[in-house]
Amino acid sequence: MDSKSIRNTFLDFFKEKSHKIVPSAPIVVQNDPTLMFTNAGMNQFKDYFLGTKKVENKRVADTQKCLRVSGKHNDLEEVGIDTYHHTMFEMLGNWSFGDYFKKEAIEWAWELLTKKFGLPEDRFYATIFEGDKEENLEPDDEAKNFWKDHLPEDRILNGSKKDNFWEMGETGPCGPCSELHIDLRPQSEIDKVPGKDLVNQDHPQVVEVWNLVFIQFNRLANGSLENLPNKHVDTGMGFERLAMAIQQKESNYDTDVFQPLIQWVAKRGAVKYGTDEKTDVAIRVISDHIRAIAFTIADGQLPSNNKAGYVIRRILRRAVRYGYTFLGFKEPFLHELLSVLVDQFEDVFPELKQQQDFIAKVIKEEEISFLRTLDNGLKKLETIKEGKSQEIDGATAFELYDTYGFPLDLTQLIARENNMTVDEKGFEKEMEVQKTRSKNAGKQSMGDWVIVNDGETSTFIGYDHIESTTNVLRYREVKQKDKTLYQIVLEETPFYAESGGQVGDTGYLEFGEEKIEVLDTKKENDLIVHFVKKLPKQIDAKVRAVISNGKRLLTENNHSATHLLHAALRQVLGDHVQQKGSLVNEKLLRFDFSHFSKVTDEELDEIERITNQKIRENIALDEKLNVPIEKAKELGAMALFGEKYGDFVRVITFDQEYSVELCGGTHVERTGNIGQLKIISESSIAAGVRRIEAVTSVEAEKYNKKKIDLLSEVEEILKHPKDLKKAVETLLVENQSAQKKLDQMNQQQASQLKKSMLDSLTSSNGKNLIFYSGEFPSSDSLKQVAFDLKREVENLVLLVAAEIDGKPMLTVMLDEGLVSNGMNANEIVRKMAASIKGGGGGQPFYATAGGKDVNGLEEALKIGKELVS
Repeated sequence: MDSKSIRNTFLDFFKEKSHKIVPSAPIVVQNDPTLMFTNAGMNQFKDYFLGTKKVENKRVADTQKCLRVSGKHNDLEEVGIDTYHHTMFEMLGNWSFGDYFKKEAIEWAWELLTKKFGLPEDRFYATIFEGDKEENLEPDDEAKNFWKDHLPEDRILNGSKKDNFWEMGETGPCGPCSELHIDLRPQSEIDKVPGKDLVNQDHPQVVEVWNLVFIQFNRLANGSLENLPNKHVDTGMGFERLAMAIQQKESNYDTDVFQPLIQWVAKRGAVKYGTDEKTDVAIRVISDHIRAIAFTIADGQLPSNNKAGYVIRRILRRAVRYGYTFLGFKEPFLHELLSVLVDQFEDVFPELKQQQDFIAKVIKEEEISFLRTLDNGLKKLETIKEGKSQEIDGATAFELYDTYGFPLDLTQLIARENNMTVDEKGFEKEMEVQKTRSKNAGKQSMGDWVIVNDGETSTFIGYDHIESTTNVLRYREVKQKDKTLYQIVLEETPFYAESGGQVGDTGYLEFGEEKIEVLDTKKENDLIVHFVKKLPKQIDAKVRAVISNGKRLLTENNHSATHLLHAALRQVLGDHVQQKGSLVNEKLLRFDFSHFSKVTDEELDEIERITNQKIRENIALDEKLNVPIEKAKELGAMALFGEKYGDFVRVITFDQEYSVELCGGTHVERTGNIGQLKIISESSIAAGVRRIEAVTSVEAEKYNKKKIDLLSEVEEILKHPKDLKKAVETLLVENQSAQKKLDQMNQQQASQLKKSMLDSLTSSNGKNLIFYSGEFPSSDSLKQVAFDLKREVENLVLLVAAEIDGKPMLTVMLDEGLVSNGMNANEIVRKMAASIKGGGGGQPFYATAGGKDVNGLEEALKIGKELVS
């Protein structure tokens, strides 16, 4: 039976038993702070067990995508090394929420495995909870009695609390569990050692197939147990292991779940799976990891340097490293393997097929990024291996992490393969040093707040006002990097505090006749803090707070333009585009967004065209204040990178069908105020993250004028040709032709100089000496002549003091044999260079120097001659 049929048989079986077949939850957990990834089938049903969610269907079954690489189930380092650990796996499961219990769960499990799947009855063992005196828990005789209907008593084994009592956490629902194990060994081995002696002993062919959890207790905070009013069933069966048993294979990797992937990798690597342990491990690592990588990206988690994204990046880099080292994959390859995975899963997990191109591009971008650093890092490790030490010290491990992108576990893996160790404590120490250095860089000394007027918080009125008359609540002194500033908090303020990418306002505070410049405005908790260089003479006087309105208006233009640009990016590139960072000030806007490849010129033109069209439509700002967060989501509002939102939010809309975002920044009243937007650059700042810089309004006019003025200057230089483009192209062709002729002339001249230099050759003390002083056509031709002479003349000593384009140039070339005897071109040229007021260097056999004084060339040559004589 193939794997697709196995999965369908399971689901159809429970459908016949009145179970609702539900889709898999995403592999990336969104609303559970205790988990990054779904690691068991029950995760999506936790609220039912906890009683915090109403049960809609009392009987449920599914196949759940799971990932175990971190935390309690950290299996990553074992994956590929053995033949039964995996990162991503499917968990087949059936659940009862207050409906059936042990009798039906056991009866149906036995029926499915032995009758539907035809697995041999005499190869099964069942484990039951043996009880726990400390917890005052009796043995699970109820389950045992139900198993007696199917198994002889000697195949029903007692299990400890560790193996056979399941708990969700320190508190909450829990209960005994009963595991079904199958012995897949040959009969000859069974005759030697009975299977019951190998249950739960990590034997690769005596494995747990199905775990039936009977949730009947609730663990209280004081550690005691109470009976639940409703009893539940939670079962989990590893799909890959089940396939191994049904298909009579010795390993999960031998089943048709993995073999299509394995054979593709083996063919690509020009090896045969099963003939060499090192390449076998690499093939298993790659075949396993592509599943985890693809499914997590499909569920919305891009590789990154943080949290869940970093876990995926580690898995991807581990796969690339194994392919690079053991299969010779020096170019990206993982993204090509995706097509095999899609063919396997398009019926059960269609999200892979729907996002195939996007997933492949994300993977390829990550591969390219890592391969850039992998080669250099591995070369450094090779250098370490050549030394006598059997340990990679902490500083080196940290350098590999910080410079080459090697996670510590990757360095440890490579070390183990070479019988070396890694100084983990030293690595952690280096990490701590870096953290301390970062903290010190931003360290500042703050004085205590001096209270001027009562009041805990300041009110922002800047959406509607550009100035206000108010009072100072408090102030304090701040010292940082030998600079003293003061922070002032006002009762109410029109100054916008830096947030959401928008810079803080500047302006002034007017205390009577005294005016104090505001350098910046930031937030500290809920306080809006104004930075000033000095304090007023009368800090308790009424203060008139005035923002720099010209700067504010230009900043508003750029902020509103980012919203229009964001919407245009999603319209042109796709809904995967999400904001990853921004900077908005009066000069420009900078927008970082998730995207897998360079934005083409054609795409940029279209993005710019759509944005400017929306500007010309002069769309009115629709600002909604204090909107409940759920209501805002219903409106289609996008939450932006780096922002924290409360229960009530501000929604900024420019055309309900175009741009709706949660935003606390300041904006134009109508899009026409922006004038125009001009994109000035597009670049990559990280794998999968692009950056657009653009200007608007006055700055866009300046940018365009500068380009037009440059064009006019070119036309002036070329005497106003009718076709400017054609005139420039003709000029380039003519220039290339002239350069070619010049190169030929230089080559001829250099050839003649070389012949002249050969004619001047003299011999002394076993050295063939060539000295030259005079003009040379170019530095490239001088280098070429020097290396030509080295090849043609044995025991060569060449000293050249040349004038090239009016500048002095020294060259020393030595035969390697003379270098071995102690001569050094580097030392010679440095001593000669003093005469031309310059410096230089190079290698022991070849060195050069430049300088400022062409008149010193003869003296330099004289010094050189004395040194080589």
